[in-house]
Amino acid sequence: MTNQALIDALRAADAVQFGEFELSHGGTSEYYVDKYLFETDPGCLELIAEAFAERLADDDKLGGVALGGVPLAAATSVEADVPYVIARKQRKDYGTANLVEGRLEEGEEVIVLEDIVTTGTSLVDAIEALRDAGATVERALVVVDRQEGGRENVEDADVEMEALVTAEELLADRD
Repeated sequence: MTNQALIDALRAADAVQFGEFELSHGGTSEYYVDKYLFETDPGCLELIAEAFAERLADDDKLGGVALGGVPLAAATSVEADVPYVIARKQRKDYGTANLVEGRLEEGEEVIVLEDIVTTGTSLVDAIEALRDAGATVERALVVVDRQEGGRENVEDADVEMEALVTAEELLADRD
């Protein structure tokens, strides 16, 4: 898959919107990438899963960041035939009260999947939760890097981040 095929699919799903938007970290932006539109679109989800699967080995394990990384991890898990776990943002008050759901062995390597990275806070929190649960995390795959400091924050956590698409690529030929 080429970057342009994914960019075209994101645009066709109306996931790239223009206007004035407040972002989760409190800042504002002239554009918004709606993860719920691209993650619930079968064509986009399939392209993303294929692109992520191309970057995996047969023995890799995935970690999906709740909420947005979970459908990405599930679809990629099926595409690549590799298992995954889910990294929660907070412990639930019932059941096992785990921050990480699924089977995870001490020292197991996990590649974290995330939808959009702006500051990288959610991704770094998930990396820390996975490490606290015993995982080794050295790589993260993301759909869109907004190029607003997230990559640097993720790399400060000693994790290599690879984005399928950057904001620069996504907005390159904006009318």
